[in-house]
Amino acid sequence: MEYTLPQIASQVRRDIVRMVTAAASGHPGGSLSSTDFLTYLFFKEMNVTPETWRRNGFGLDQFFLSAGHISPVLYSLLARRGYFPVEELATFRRFGTRLQGHPSIEKGLPGVNQAAGSLGQGLSVGIGAALAKKLSNDPCTVYVLVGDGESEEGQIWEAAMSAAHYKVDNLVAMTDWNHQQIDGTTEDVAGLGDLRAKWEAFGWSVIEADGHDFGAIEDAFTRARSLKGRGKPVMILWHTEMGHGVDFMAGTCKWHGKNPSVEQCAEAMKQLEETMGDFAL
Repeated sequence: MEYTLPQIASQVRRDIVRMVTAAASGHPGGSLSSTDFLTYLFFKEMNVTPETWRRNGFGLDQFFLSAGHISPVLYSLLARRGYFPVEELATFRRFGTRLQGHPSIEKGLPGVNQAAGSLGQGLSVGIGAALAKKLSNDPCTVYVLVGDGESEEGQIWEAAMSAAHYKVDNLVAMTDWNHQQIDGTTEDVAGLGDLRAKWEAFGWSVIEADGHDFGAIEDAFTRARSLKGRGKPVMILWHTEMGHGVDFMAGTCKWHGKNPSVEQCAEAMKQLEETMGDFAL
């Protein structure tokens, strides 16, 4: 059966909430805000499939999750795309699982190119991968997702300077700009100001788009492809809402790293269409 992108995104959101509820631990807020544009990336944009994927990434597009705490959305997308059985989502954060709280390469989970732990490091990793592709004449693209709270890390801006200096123009970085972080809004904690102006000042081509509108998402990725090979790395700033899709989670930092109760999970399920079938808990 063919599913539309909104149908896939709805099922991914169901997976996220159910995984975090069952584990009584995890990060639903940013996972939910990133769901739509990552659904497009994994199901429409990237030149890689479960059958072709290999960790060295040669001849394939690669994705690196820098904001590793939003692993629930990555695991759901990989499972729904066919990288590993959907039933394995029920093992999220259990002892010995392949689905650790932050993505790990220790147990060889298909689709995970690099472990993600301390915030701020993933963009540097992505730049290294993109430079390796250029050195080996690999024409494919590297994608990296960072958070807006994560963008308060100094290493993000060191990486930004490096990518511009080395003209890493086969790199598309993305920011989930939901304006929330663990203990408040980004504006209150360490105001980011005009992110577009900052990235442009660091020598990047910048695209802004609604991260919940699939038409706008398609246009943004089309624009990013048109900028490839023009001497500058690309940053897509996705305007999103923390906890999007579940009304009591939406727009607040309170669900950055908090699990719903069983009753709250049931309420969330009423708001999200089941399309591809839930896994058993």
